[in-house]
Amino acid sequence: MTKKQSQEGLTIKKEENFSEWYTQLITKAELADYSAIKGFMVIRPNAYSIWEILRDYFDKRIKSLGVRNAYFPLLIPESFFKREAEHAKGFSPEVAWISNREDERLAIRPTSETIMYDSYSRWIRSWKDLPLKINQWCNIVRWETKATRLFLRTREFLWQEGHCVYETKQECDEETRIYLKEYQKMCEEILAIPVLAGRKTEKEKFSGGLYTLSIEGIMPDGKSLQMATSHNLGQEFARSFKINFLDKKGKENIPWQNSWGFSTRTIGAIAMVHGDDKGLIIPPKLAYNKIVIIPLLFKGKEKEVLKKAKEINKKLNHFNPIFDDRDYSPGWKFNEWELKGIPIRIEIGPKDIEKKQVTLVRRDTNKKDQIKENKLAKEIDSLLIEIQKNLLEKAKKNLKEKIVEVKKISDLKKVIANKKIARTFFCGEIGCEDNIKDRANGASSLNFPFDEKEKGPCIFCEKEGAVCYFGKSY
Repeated sequence: MTKKQSQEGLTIKKEENFSEWYTQLITKAELADYSAIKGFMVIRPNAYSIWEILRDYFDKRIKSLGVRNAYFPLLIPESFFKREAEHAKGFSPEVAWISNREDERLAIRPTSETIMYDSYSRWIRSWKDLPLKINQWCNIVRWETKATRLFLRTREFLWQEGHCVYETKQECDEETRIYLKEYQKMCEEILAIPVLAGRKTEKEKFSGGLYTLSIEGIMPDGKSLQMATSHNLGQEFARSFKINFLDKKGKENIPWQNSWGFSTRTIGAIAMVHGDDKGLIIPPKLAYNKIVIIPLLFKGKEKEVLKKAKEINKKLNHFNPIFDDRDYSPGWKFNEWELKGIPIRIEIGPKDIEKKQVTLVRRDTNKKDQIKENKLAKEIDSLLIEIQKNLLEKAKKNLKEKIVEVKKISDLKKVIANKKIARTFFCGEIGCEDNIKDRANGASSLNFPFDEKEKGPCIFCEKEGAVCYFGKSY
């Protein structure tokens, strides 16, 4: 007899209460849970497998660019922060301190520039030591005071941070852009999330850096989520940490540096962009389990169906299938795997066996097809590609619909109130940006897009400006 199961799916619709829908989705799809420690989260296996796939993908990409992995200490002496004043000022509200040492306080890393560059000052002596390209995969702590939102705003999260050193500004500029392109490619090809790629304003750049490049994903609630950044740090960190080298002529020079990173907040973006009222939808390239096989057991036919289902499960082993023969109703199992976002569901019942076929159900559209057993593997390969493509195309359409062109502050204010993103002209001056934020529902600049060269009068001061995106941000 089939058991009943009382686990409840999502009780809030995405369009009705996006914030509550998101929280339910993350917890009920078993991506993450709240920790006993305020502001911290537990990343569950369903989400950690996504992170592992992203990590493995990106790790291969940066190694092909000559980057090597290393690991640096979690704790950073307070004096290291003070060496670069602007950087220290920018991060001081977020730093968690350990003060049980008599000589000096230690910070739990909010980012690793300072601890890494202390080592770089000893490792770099000559132009032959450059470029130095190092990345680390690690956790960081930023003492957020706002409400915890799993993956989006927590005091600890996982990320990678690359830190490179170059002989010239030109080389640093070129590679700072290259790493951002890699992030953009990852978001669009692996996460199926289109992004706005560009340069941050002076107000929004990384503390202590020369300039910052970013990719911004636009979420269904109209807010921007910064998916990754790449910073040209200039030469100030090198000066502060006494990093210098002898060039080919024996002259002492100060190198140029960049840093770049993305974090587990990308998992939150996947949930927000692709999820629906049934639950999570995992892009196939990020799915650890690409299919779930559910035998439909009818009295007197159980052995026959289970035998065939196990046979198919074995043949499809390379898709890392979930084989669900638990003694629950088929409907309950369908709902559970839809909630957890498995890309394809395979149903096998007595009638399917008679016809030498199975029923395939795709998670993104819920479309059902009957597929002959001897064509199953090939059909699944094609369908996974199609699902990945469909998720990206749908996300591109939604992004386009969120962007509204404006020329007046009053219109910008309305766009932000309507939970959309404004495309306008902006001069880039900090004073103008402060005024825009005050007058337009707290709108912040996102970036100046690379691919738009049009010029026009700044929306606030009417000086010549470039195309810039404004919106609310996570």
